[in-house]
Amino acid sequence: MSNMDLLASGLKLLVFGMGMVYVFLVVMIFSINVMSVLLRPFVSRFEPKPAAPSRSAAPAAEGVADLVAAAVAAVALRRVR
Repeated sequence: MSNMDLLASGLKLLVFGMGMVYVFLVVMIFSINVMSVLLRPFVSRFEPKPAAPSRSAAPAAEGVADLVAAAVAAVALRRVR
């Protein structure tokens, strides 16, 4: 087999492979759009209900303050060493 034959075979394989990928992507996009249209009536059943906001924000602020204090202590300890 000559170099030109090998190059032509490689080019055919390249075009075939890229064509298959393109066809697969087109089919995937089409199927996603079809599923979206088919499942649109059922979306309201599966959407999570919004959580009620918590009225006590103080425990979360204490947790953040503890983390900040720990980070400052770690940086100070690292700078000493």
